[in-house]
Amino acid sequence: MTASTLHSGQRAMGARTSPHGLGNRVARVAWGLVQGSLFRWSPRIAHRWRNLLLRAFGADVHPTARVYPRARIWGPWNLTMGPYATIADDVDCYCVAKVTLGERAIVSQYSYLCGATHDFERPSRPLTPKPITIGAGAWVAADVFVAPGVTIGQDTVVGARSSVFSDLPARSVCFGTPARVIRERVIRDEHADGEGGGA
Repeated sequence: MTASTLHSGQRAMGARTSPHGLGNRVARVAWGLVQGSLFRWSPRIAHRWRNLLLRAFGADVHPTARVYPRARIWGPWNLTMGPYATIADDVDCYCVAKVTLGERAIVSQYSYLCGATHDFERPSRPLTPKPITIGAGAWVAADVFVAPGVTIGQDTVVGARSSVFSDLPARSVCFGTPARVIRERVIRDEHADGEGGGA
């Protein structure tokens, strides 16, 4: 690398500005204060209270959705959750772009929903937001990385500690890094194994 190339790159980096406007940054500061106090320290069962706080900052969250208090939400205004959708404790929802969870979709502990990447082919590495969609009935198990721009199909299961870099089809069981389809997901009737499903 020549000195002039290096200096050009440094100038580009020095000139880099945030892609987010002042209003966005002010909203994130305000949300950070709320998330670190009223949200974080609320009782685990206080889902409606946390939903109220999320909606106050622009989230489209169904009243029956559940977001646990240790979840980290980057920008509620980019979060959509259907009926009974769940984001567990310690999930990092980096929703720079829209993140959508369908009805009864579940994201388990320590998973990371990464709603943006960087264009590394440009010296300033500008932020590139890309939406994430998790279909109805899907389950993202513990410690899964979901990359920007990914759609996880309806009723699909992603096994623990997998990494999802491309779309996954509906009604599939997927594991690995990168995650791949292992088999079809078969959903049995709740009472198929005995009348009444007793304990």
